[in-house]
Amino acid sequence: MKTFIVAPKIVHEKGAIQCLKDIDLGKTLIVTDEFMVKFNIVKKITDILDKKSTEYEVFSEVEPNPTVDLVINGLQLMLNFNPDTIVAVGGGSAIDTAKGMVLFFNNVMKKKNISTIKDPYFIAVPTTSGTGSEVTSYSVFTNDNGLKMAFNEDIMFPNLAILDPDFTSTVPPKVTADTGIDTLTHALEAFVSNMSCDYTDMLAEGAIKSVFNYLLSAYRDGADILAREKLHNASCMAGIAFTNAALGINHSMAHALGGKFKISHGRANGVLLPYVIEYNSGINNSDGELEEYCAKKYAYIAKTLGLPCSSTREGVMSLIQGVKILNKKLDIPLSIKELGIEEKDFNRLISEMSELAMKDICTQGNPRIVDKNSIEDIFINAYGN
Repeated sequence: MKTFIVAPKIVHEKGAIQCLKDIDLGKTLIVTDEFMVKFNIVKKITDILDKKSTEYEVFSEVEPNPTVDLVINGLQLMLNFNPDTIVAVGGGSAIDTAKGMVLFFNNVMKKKNISTIKDPYFIAVPTTSGTGSEVTSYSVFTNDNGLKMAFNEDIMFPNLAILDPDFTSTVPPKVTADTGIDTLTHALEAFVSNMSCDYTDMLAEGAIKSVFNYLLSAYRDGADILAREKLHNASCMAGIAFTNAALGINHSMAHALGGKFKISHGRANGVLLPYVIEYNSGINNSDGELEEYCAKKYAYIAKTLGLPCSSTREGVMSLIQGVKILNKKLDIPLSIKELGIEEKDFNRLISEMSELAMKDICTQGNPRIVDKNSIEDIFINAYGN
């Protein structure tokens, strides 16, 4: 029996942040990074809190690829301040850090058997359009060895997601590209997941269309507020889709590749995506037989996007080429080699990366069964000649 959960309330469109004026926040802890403070993005929120005479603290130590130690540092502040509300402001790293703090706080309270202190009200304000973290129960942390670990706990669902495109208008083109391709990967993996359903398919399909229709516009002109708003909504829609339908090996492999070679998550996803579609669809199977379930769903997306699709095979090939063309226009490399990774370093770590990908929680949702050798083959194909 399948379930479909939409946990956070979502407030969206330009100026949506003003909804904070009407919420009794109590003591508020803002979780963010130094960039958000330096460029006055957090000020859009603290100005509202100041006018409401709301007591608040700012934890601005968030860094890319948040570590467990970072979460523990935030937890210590949280225990000392005892906030009524947590507001995460930033990209996936800030929201994931806040999620970890909420999770650890809940575990500490349970361990101490303290029932008088409630979990804080959790608000997520994304400043990039890619992770969908504001509406998911997933988070990713990096351990002491630089390995990325994915977690999925219901306690990490935000209570409120505020999607205000004004918060994305200054995102640089490279980040816009990487996060946009992350949205596309979320949506495509959710669409073909072995746990997809009608609800997730409709959201995933809508997100895919928006990425193909608006990502290049936002990449070329960051001030295009319509494109920014459409991508922000697409990221959220894809997030709802994959938190219900799960992801797949594209994310498992991206976690391993990004963790070992310090490649941004979205960029790693984008490079791998065409090769994962090839594998899942069976387009290069030696016996010529397609993997029917995946191939038909990929072909459906190709047809929906207006790509050539006179047959299932042509549809799959069109989608693969469509993704590659989009990557090229976004200046995203078409191979792992083009990321600047030396072949000897890649070969030295491919076995370990494949093992990590097999153990990753995202692999459970992949529609085609994989083993370590299959993962290695995909990595090798993606490396390029």
